Amino acid sequence: MRTITRRALLYTPMIAARRLVARGGAALLAHHPSEHPLAVQLGGCDPHELALAARIAVDAGADEVNLNCGCPSPAAAAATWGAALMLEPARVAEAVAAMRAAVAVPVTVKHRLGVRGADDAETLLAFVDTVAAAGCDRFVVHARAAVLGGLGARDNLKVPPLRHAEVHALARARPQLAIELNGGIAGVDGALAQLRAGPIAGVMVGRAAYDDPLAFMAVDARIFADPRPSPSRAELGAVLLDYVGTHVRAGGRAHEVVRHALGLWHGVPGGRRLRGELARAELDLATLRRAVTALAGENDVPSCVPKDCDASTSSRTQA
Repeated sequence: MRTITRRALLYTPMIAARRLVARGGAALLAHHPSEHPLAVQLGGCDPHELALAARIAVDAGADEVNLNCGCPSPAAAAATWGAALMLEPARVAEAVAAMRAAVAVPVTVKHRLGVRGADDAETLLAFVDTVAAAGCDRFVVHARAAVLGGLGARDNLKVPPLRHAEVHALARARPQLAIELNGGIAGVDGALAQLRAGPIAGVMVGRAAYDDPLAFMAVDARIFADPRPSPSRAELGAVLLDYVGTHVRAGGRAHEVVRHALGLWHGVPGGRRLRGELARAELDLATLRRAVTALAGENDVPSCVPKDCDASTSSRTQA
């Protein structure tokens, strides 16, 4: 994604604060320097633990620390993480204050419109006001309510209806705050439509970018007015090969990287077959090279294929 966009802020998946504190940041936060600007998203509910995790994240290079108050999974709810925290705004405020005291980078919160049964405008405003008073720099609002109990995390991404208008209303009601919109945004056209619809400070795109990253090839030009040309598919393939080669040489497996890049082959001729081959746990780099050639197309073949990446290295165990 950083090859596709030089300007957009990238987020890690949610990382449990307790795991980060227990294991340190080296393994869980390893990343390439080119990935910046990069925000680390934390899951947890203990202010002291979250502050320690935020410090570890920043020491590892994070440009922003984000607290997840939107995950609706049963495990998160049972631990009072994610969306369950929207029922405890004072605890969220305490956590944000502790994190702000621990780091000098922005501390932000990603949350939902609320939890089913407590997802009205008044409750949302009270949550945002309480957390803003603790020093939250930005709010990323998933435009759905969360259903805790009886609905899994996957269904929570599609069953509760999208309510984009309520995020725009929140931004109008609190113009002094940075409010961003998340949820149901497909492609650059969808992002632009939301940015033009109201006073929101930005949009976050998750699943659409993961499933079809090529749909965002023009994001820098159209959203940020960046005149530099977008990368070609060949350049994307070359970067992926180089990144995977570095990971394999360090003791990892190609599959650990490529399984998160399968969306690059969305809409490519033979893409379904290629994604099946690339999804294998014992992916070899010769197969990846062939898939990258198909991604680039016959007239757009990557020129910088790492020379020391061969099929035999892909079976090495992860360090």
